[in-house]
Amino acid sequence: MTFRTTDVSYVEDVSPGRGALPPRARYAGSDARSLSLNGSWRFRLSATADAEDDSFAAEGYDAGDWAEVRVPGHWVLQGHGAPRYTNHLYPFPVDPPHVPTENPTGDHLRVFDLPGDWPTAGDASLRFDGVESCARVWLNGTELGEFKGSRLPHEFAVGRLLRPGGNVLAVRVHQWSAGSYLEDQDQWWLPGIFREVTLLHRPPGAVGDFFVHASYDHLTGEGTLRVDSEVAGRVTVPELGIDAATGEAVTAAVEPWTAETPRLYDGVLATGGERVPLRIGFRTVALEDGLIKVNGRAVLFKGVNRHEWHPDQGRALDVATMREDVLLMKRHNLNAVRTSHYPPHPAFLDLCDELGLWVVDECDLETHGFTEQDWRDNPVDDDRWTPALLDRAARMVERDKNHPSVIVWSLGNEAGTGRGLTAMAEWIRARDPGRLVHYEGDRECRDTDVYSRMYAFHDEVERIGQGLDGGPRKRRELPFVLCEYGHAMGNGPGGLAEYQALFERYERLQGGFVWEWIDHGIRHPGFGYAYGGDFGEELHDGNFVCDGLLFPDRTPSPGLVEYKKVIEPVRFEGDGADGTVRVVNRYDFADLSALALEWSYQVDGETVQDGVLTMPQPAPGASADVKLPEPPAGTREGETWWTLRAVLAEDTAWAPKGHEVAWTQLPVGGRVKPALTASARPVPAEGLIRLGPAAFDARTGALLRIGAVEVGAPRLDVWRATTDNDDGADWQTDLRHGPLWRTLGLHRMQHRRDAVEWDAEGLTVRTRVAPAAREIGLRTVYRWSADGDRLRLTVSVTPEGDWTVPLPRLGIRLGLTRADTVSWFGGGPGEAYPDSRAASRLGRWRSTVDALQTPYVRPQENGARADVRWVELGGLRIEGDPEFWFTARRWTSEHLDAARHLTDLTPGEGVWVNLDHAQHGLGSQSCGPGPLPRYVLRARPAEFTFVFSPAG
Repeated sequence: MTFRTTDVSYVEDVSPGRGALPPRARYAGSDARSLSLNGSWRFRLSATADAEDDSFAAEGYDAGDWAEVRVPGHWVLQGHGAPRYTNHLYPFPVDPPHVPTENPTGDHLRVFDLPGDWPTAGDASLRFDGVESCARVWLNGTELGEFKGSRLPHEFAVGRLLRPGGNVLAVRVHQWSAGSYLEDQDQWWLPGIFREVTLLHRPPGAVGDFFVHASYDHLTGEGTLRVDSEVAGRVTVPELGIDAATGEAVTAAVEPWTAETPRLYDGVLATGGERVPLRIGFRTVALEDGLIKVNGRAVLFKGVNRHEWHPDQGRALDVATMREDVLLMKRHNLNAVRTSHYPPHPAFLDLCDELGLWVVDECDLETHGFTEQDWRDNPVDDDRWTPALLDRAARMVERDKNHPSVIVWSLGNEAGTGRGLTAMAEWIRARDPGRLVHYEGDRECRDTDVYSRMYAFHDEVERIGQGLDGGPRKRRELPFVLCEYGHAMGNGPGGLAEYQALFERYERLQGGFVWEWIDHGIRHPGFGYAYGGDFGEELHDGNFVCDGLLFPDRTPSPGLVEYKKVIEPVRFEGDGADGTVRVVNRYDFADLSALALEWSYQVDGETVQDGVLTMPQPAPGASADVKLPEPPAGTREGETWWTLRAVLAEDTAWAPKGHEVAWTQLPVGGRVKPALTASARPVPAEGLIRLGPAAFDARTGALLRIGAVEVGAPRLDVWRATTDNDDGADWQTDLRHGPLWRTLGLHRMQHRRDAVEWDAEGLTVRTRVAPAAREIGLRTVYRWSADGDRLRLTVSVTPEGDWTVPLPRLGIRLGLTRADTVSWFGGGPGEAYPDSRAASRLGRWRSTVDALQTPYVRPQENGARADVRWVELGGLRIEGDPEFWFTARRWTSEHLDAARHLTDLTPGEGVWVNLDHAQHGLGSQSCGPGPLPRYVLRARPAEFTFVFSPAG
């Protein structure tokens, strides 16, 4: 008997691979021929790395009964196996460099013909832009080599092997390899060939590697261009009159490239055999005066961390999706992106160059799972792994070095510390001294140019801004960046405005990058969107993978709308009382000439007049006063205010004319609060008490209806379906309110009726609201009064006992038998909470009950509208004193709390309405600080009033 064996030792080899060509600059186009090998490939999945021999790579192999998969793509998203999600825990035993015997392995076959006019002279290279996590490659039966480094390009010389027709490309892909230990990046583990595969003709004299050096002198306004090229040639830039040999420096007057003014010059690099288009941006990056400066000016990052994600395709993104991402970032005032935690698809950087974003380009490196063993055996501190680390650094830098948008190289993320990281930093500085080096894990800043942290609390960030943070002198002299903050998981983040205020107050604080761009939900027929654990994984981190400013379908979340408002580049200061307002230019480089200034004057939420003002032109960082028009004459009495909007004056590459960049509202006349003179007396009759338009149960005092509208009795409500930020994370040691609320029993409060009383003034119901097994409670009194048509409820709440835990909310909840359309005067159009309400704009708004809901992937408290004066729904008009928050849902908070996916929410027969006097803040404690003290809802005596009347 013979046994077939297959050598798979390369899978656990710590080296980066063998056979691949040295890394080089990537360029988007060329006059040399290329052939895309994307499309349908034959596919066979095996359970282990050695289940099949190499015969499938031989010519003539019959793969007719194999399945088919789409390339680029992940086989686990195409019906073969299942995805897995972990935050930082390795989903296999930690024993580097070994991986499990159960190692899903996908054999891929593609048969292709060369075009009839494919050149016969020269060579050819086969390029893989991304394969997870280890690949072995054959062409026409000849092995080319193997490689690791999932989000990095690899090329093989194949010209000698090509034939006109019937070329057989075979690729064996292993899900797990030694490389997996370097790719523990808080995302789905998704094997496959997920980026393009391309055959590139390399004519005689073709362009090789090249490096575009395009610096800018902000004192003279001149740019200096030098293109170093592996193959000698000439560089032309017609607009600048440049025609120079490679390696020759040429200086000319230029417009600089910045993220705000992304000026690119078209050029050509021509060698004897190839012409490559260049997109040249002149800019200089420097660490000066303890600050990150570009073109002589300090920059303030208003950034986001971006994983690559699509709910159907995973990390196999097309250019249209990438462009949508960049357009959404620009339209929401973002100016920077950190490519967490790997180099992105190269086309994304083309778009950043074109449309304007600062880029922190991060290496494909994270070993976070080693924290479970106190970083013992961490590859970055093991010399055997250093070649692999250097290979990853080189492939990132060489591929992306010609992008003006890339101003910082990042060594990786959450990989501890070690000699390998130092070696990476030294290599990068030697290869590219014109950019800075970042790595958050280097707390002593030995190898980095930036003091970088994650999720530091507001008070610590302020101390750092003041220079009171201590630590080594080198670190104290470096700029500070929050490379991750504002964890956007579920409803939140709260506290963004307070972070931004610190960034703008202290020069050392150069901004940050919100975590993160998009929820990594996988579209699923049963769940809507799936997250960790939905595919039967034995080890997972639940919905921690859904923590983005976009929902999986790229719909902006309320968090992104809030962030846009917080970081808007035009600020309006003053209250307009003296007839002027100050316009502050918060851009770093641009003036305000691209913007128009529109005004409108509102009375009780309705615009009565509008127009255009002349936009002043203060320099970046400066301000100018603008005179407001005279308030319109003859307007009716009511609450009045100005609304000012800075909008695009003309179409741009990233948004159309009229797109709103910034806004403010300036109050003029105050609100007239609802008043009611209690003239109706309670009238008992047949088990009821009638009071004005209302009927109550005489025994319980419960409201039954108002006019013809049946009402589920209003009663005190303090519970909300906990948000991800309420619940926090198990590993956090600081106070987490969600678990405390449940321990205390706030989700199961009991209502005891103590008295039902009526007199000439109205009806009074006295209650005590408290959780079982606890002595604390809320003494609650409902006082009802009425005139002929309207009903007033005054609620008085007095805490009893030692309330050491804040309340989730404080208000009343009532039921309506039906409601669809909702109109209100207050904050809108979207949801808002105490520490996330900058984007809430006062006005009259209209929606439906269903449209009021915010579809967080894991259901939780959502949909509150703030500063509401009145709301109409279900046949009722409800006014509040003071202003209130309202939510309306077709399910109760308890049903919302129990749901794990949107598909768990089934509309009930009625609509449940919360009218809240106060809400607890959001914070970002899913991975960061909880709400700031001013947003914590303490149990204190409170009184609030609502007036009910028939709508219309």
